[in-house]
Amino acid sequence: MPALVAGIHAFLFLGQDVDGRDKPGHDGLGIAGAFMTYIAKPKFHHPGLKKNDLGYTHRDYEGKISTLCAGCGHDSITASIIEACYELSIEPHRVAKISGIGCSSKTPDYFLGNSHGFNSVHGRMPSVLTGANLANRDLIYLGVSGDGDSASIGFGQFAHSIRRGVNMTYIVENNGVYGLTKGQFSATADRGSKSKKGVTNTDNAIDLVAIALQLGATFVARSFSGDKTQLVPLIAAAIRHKGASFIDVISPCIAFNNHAGSTKSFDYVREHNDAVNRLDVLVGRDPIAVDYAPGTVQMVEQHDGSKIALRKIDADYDPHDRLGAQTFLAKHAAKGQIVTGLLYVDPDAEDLHEHLNTVEAPLNTLEADTLCPGSTVLDKINASLR
Repeated sequence: MPALVAGIHAFLFLGQDVDGRDKPGHDGLGIAGAFMTYIAKPKFHHPGLKKNDLGYTHRDYEGKISTLCAGCGHDSITASIIEACYELSIEPHRVAKISGIGCSSKTPDYFLGNSHGFNSVHGRMPSVLTGANLANRDLIYLGVSGDGDSASIGFGQFAHSIRRGVNMTYIVENNGVYGLTKGQFSATADRGSKSKKGVTNTDNAIDLVAIALQLGATFVARSFSGDKTQLVPLIAAAIRHKGASFIDVISPCIAFNNHAGSTKSFDYVREHNDAVNRLDVLVGRDPIAVDYAPGTVQMVEQHDGSKIALRKIDADYDPHDRLGAQTFLAKHAAKGQIVTGLLYVDPDAEDLHEHLNTVEAPLNTLEADTLCPGSTVLDKINASLR
């Protein structure tokens, strides 16, 4: 732990050296060395831009220009994160955004450019975030991951960070494929779904929402990348929640998983969704908008002719019943429906610091004599255990 705390103490900005200077030719380079290209946005701000309570505009919450495929659902999630932080009037420098490896883990470079950033290695984001949170409890922790990053190589990391109750907002941008390596099935790909090459997946899928509920997450939600009306308030609520907040966002990959036969495509999700809010989906470069009432199922046809079913949670759904949420998920999954909305929340949740009974002050502000009070104190502790 000391080495981890020391390594993340300063929270380097993406693309900066220890002294804070930009790395020539390596903008967007995380500490782990994962290279992310970018196109800088113009610094000009129109004087008429609307400001929030702190005087920030949307531009103050943006990052670099995305280099993801045009129409990628991940960019819609980025827009929702920006909107949520703007609406909450969060000071950007109070946010620590931490990611792993993958298309999803590139996205922190595209929002909150003035926040702290740490691009870790594949699947290890939860451990880095946990160590950072223990070192400095005063920051707002936003973990961004993907289905490959969290449900495969990082599955154990995901599980332990959730069960420990780390105070964080954990967002999985879930597209069911490995987009960076040309579309292999990820662990969340449904059994029987087909790849772009026509290969059928024979493995059972991991439902991260169901796992998060089972492991004790105190805020659990699922949404769709194109449903900004639903996703923005979910992200805002998750940020305000004290404890382990988990949001699984279905985010179709337009390059490798947006075809007929895929259960993570725009059409399939919109056809099988049971959601709480309106749906606004982008396919390729063209938007597909859907507006439907809570408690209904909306079948949505995509540009390629495939369909998805979205089900919005009923208005009288009780999000305080963990067992009820698990049953609700299983019931509608058996119908081929993707349930979206706030599935469970514990208003009296505790976080890891309360479980460990740590001091109120961030550990990285404590002096050496406080962290190591000496042999006399150690002798007393040892004596009390005899």
